[in-house]
Amino acid sequence: MRQAEKVDLGSDDWTMEIRPYASAFHFPIKELWEYRDLLFLFVRRDFKTMYKQTILGPAWILLSPLLTTGMFSLIFGRIAGISTDGTPAFLFYMAGNILWNYFSSCLSAASSTFIGNAGLFGKVYFPNSPASSAVSKLITFGAQFLLFLILLFCSLGSGQVRITWLCLMTPVLLVMLALLAIGTGMILASLTAKYRDLQVLVGFGIQLWMYASPIVYPLSQIPGKWRILLSLNPVAYIVECFRYGWLGSGIVSIPNLMIGLGIILLILFVGTVMFNKTQRNFMDTV
Repeated sequence: MRQAEKVDLGSDDWTMEIRPYASAFHFPIKELWEYRDLLFLFVRRDFKTMYKQTILGPAWILLSPLLTTGMFSLIFGRIAGISTDGTPAFLFYMAGNILWNYFSSCLSAASSTFIGNAGLFGKVYFPNSPASSAVSKLITFGAQFLLFLILLFCSLGSGQVRITWLCLMTPVLLVMLALLAIGTGMILASLTAKYRDLQVLVGFGIQLWMYASPIVYPLSQIPGKWRILLSLNPVAYIVECFRYGWLGSGIVSIPNLMIGLGIILLILFVGTVMFNKTQRNFMDTV
């Protein structure tokens, strides 16, 4: 039997040395850029597996918000009679729906970073970050947002909607939602890696968060004392700002947006610390 030859690579042959992060506050921005090709592969994998073995395939990207928005319009608009601040009900609900779909899908994917990829993490090294989920979900949001714009421009002549300059803040609002989803997802991923039963509560918690956000109702319908409490929810004023930018209705508060940004950065900081501490030995746990 032929024996394998031993090759002395020498210290000069190594181009990178992998070590555990010395600080719990480390965020691998540089490594994410170096592994951008792998990030692109993850984005493509997520998009392909999402609609694999389905009858309609990617058509669900457009059918899903249409069906959900139609249901919201019927139940909350027609039956419950909830005000939409004078804007067409379908556009009102769709504006909140596509934003919430992006946020909730990013959060769900980020919260399962450790458990969902445990087999891959145990074989090869790459920067463990849920950033790929936020990027891959942008494809879905882009298609749904385009559909929203088509419906919006068809309604411009009715006089019920108007586009304001705040529509230019849409990329900023998306970044805020992505950071909030990543930060919250890292906290949940760190907890569910050790306590598996918390996975059951994640989906339930996301549903409760939706009803604590002005997705199916305008912020103007909330009494003043409760509106102060709702300002602690960053999603609330992000959705209102988006609606005001594209539909001309809603309550825009720059101070509350700044408070929301501060809360998002705090959650991202706590999530980064917990994520870095968990990933050092999470393979022994999962």
